[in-house]
Amino acid sequence: MPSSRSFVATDPAQRAAALIHDAFDDYTARFSDITRRARRRFERRDWRLAQVDAVARIDLSEVCLKETLERLERLLDERLRSRPFWALIRRAYAERIATLPDRELLKTFFNSLSRRFFLTQGVVLDVEFHALEIEPAGDPTCPGELVGYPAQRDAAALWRAILADRAFANGYADLAGSAAAIAQTLQARLAAQDDAIMGIDLLRTVFYREHRAYLVGRVRGMHRYWPLVVALISDADGVRADALLTDSGQVSILFGYARSYFHADLARVSDTAAFLQTLLPHKPLDELYTVIGRAKHGKTVRYRQVFRHLAEHPHEQLVRAAGERGMVMSVFTPPHYPVVFKLIRDRFADPKDSTRRQVEEKYRLVFRRDRVGRLIDAQEFHRLRFDARQFAPDLLDELLRECAETVRLDGEHVHVAHCYVERRMRPLNLYVREATPEAALRAVLDYGQAIKDLARSNIFPGDLLLKNFGISRNDRAVFYDYDELCLLEQCRFRAIPVLREENETRPLDEWLYAARDDVFPELFPSFLGLPAPLRAALLREHGELFDPAWWREIQARLRAGEYLDVPPYPASARLPKGV
Repeated sequence: MPSSRSFVATDPAQRAAALIHDAFDDYTARFSDITRRARRRFERRDWRLAQVDAVARIDLSEVCLKETLERLERLLDERLRSRPFWALIRRAYAERIATLPDRELLKTFFNSLSRRFFLTQGVVLDVEFHALEIEPAGDPTCPGELVGYPAQRDAAALWRAILADRAFANGYADLAGSAAAIAQTLQARLAAQDDAIMGIDLLRTVFYREHRAYLVGRVRGMHRYWPLVVALISDADGVRADALLTDSGQVSILFGYARSYFHADLARVSDTAAFLQTLLPHKPLDELYTVIGRAKHGKTVRYRQVFRHLAEHPHEQLVRAAGERGMVMSVFTPPHYPVVFKLIRDRFADPKDSTRRQVEEKYRLVFRRDRVGRLIDAQEFHRLRFDARQFAPDLLDELLRECAETVRLDGEHVHVAHCYVERRMRPLNLYVREATPEAALRAVLDYGQAIKDLARSNIFPGDLLLKNFGISRNDRAVFYDYDELCLLEQCRFRAIPVLREENETRPLDEWLYAARDDVFPELFPSFLGLPAPLRAALLREHGELFDPAWWREIQARLRAGEYLDVPPYPASARLPKGV
């Protein structure tokens, strides 16, 4: 039987644990409220408010953490500053959530509170849940969420029923036509793979992002499971099916780390993440949690995966990432795990004139915008602790010398106060040298398309050098260097003035005046460093990029409020019309 002293000690701890649990439930309810609005935005085609909601949901976690700490201060006063008392809260909280679904998300919420309050360096086991011990607890069968539909002789009738089960207030533009297009295309694709449809499994919840809605699930074939995503669009006549994705590469890109987060009001998040990983086994679980909107827990899972890898490979040394040395960032990586750590240098090399704060604002801008599949998701981490022995000596010397405001050596540990963690990619300038001529050509042409996609989303990368782009596992060109990135509307695209005779022998920078926001697209080809055949191909395929009039036209269309669509799938995934 506990003593009266232990009862007095644990009672306020239990109350604090209950408060934190209630705060998480409140966060989840508010998160769901915002998420559910996505359907209404889609039906009404209110894309401006959809973007407002996306930003509000991203900011919600910080709002709720701040509110919860204030409530704990009022409840506990000075006891809140006691680490032993936090250990009691942790124990009481663990007991409360032990049997709950998505309990790992509740642990992440607790850790965020604890780390913020104590400004924890590394991990403190008694006042937080050790991330390396947090295991994914999802059930990939998604009970209550995954709905099975047996194959029918009349496949179009089956899809009419499926679509009707997911009705929209603005109705379907052509329910029968959409159903027939899905049924015929799906049957043809599986037949081409010498397979047949035995059934369809779909998540009940509709996924929304930007200007589209998605039905997500799988096809049960005779020989294997196939991923299945139906993309829906909303236009003046109603909702219609626009594309069918059954290729794992295309679905992987749709759920990729260069995409903004889905709005899907999921009852059990971990189950859905586990199910998605059965469809996309090569995609890390942290990226799946993140792309379905649970970015905080995605960070927890990424931390667990990376630091578990380092713990299991104590002799693997962290080294500089491949590519040219950055003027703004120092970048290192574990050679056998595909992430990079990016640290802002104390001082930037000429001609960079940005400040640390401005660089952080660029990353914050990217985090809160539609990334259209062309901007890598950079997760911000604070107060990480590494084993000093795992740093290559020259790398550690560089970090201590050039990132002293962020990095310090404390005995056997290296403390990193602030960094960004991204998926590692092969820099495009290196890829072009190493790849076959055919692969290099595809990459360079997709690089041109990436710049166009970004422009249509009101983003100008700033520095178009190939070294600032990477090539993904799915052969996509993705931009990852944000220190000169800006909104397209902030740029002034100019043509090069006619060369006067007296300037013919003078360097360009002596006679061509350029203000801070001036951009001269005609000069782009001269500094890309592409071999002549690749440069010629880029000019043929994407010559508009080097014409200031094209950029000004995009600006004018954006200023007029026009939505410039950047489909998240290739034309080959589009459904035929008029079936």
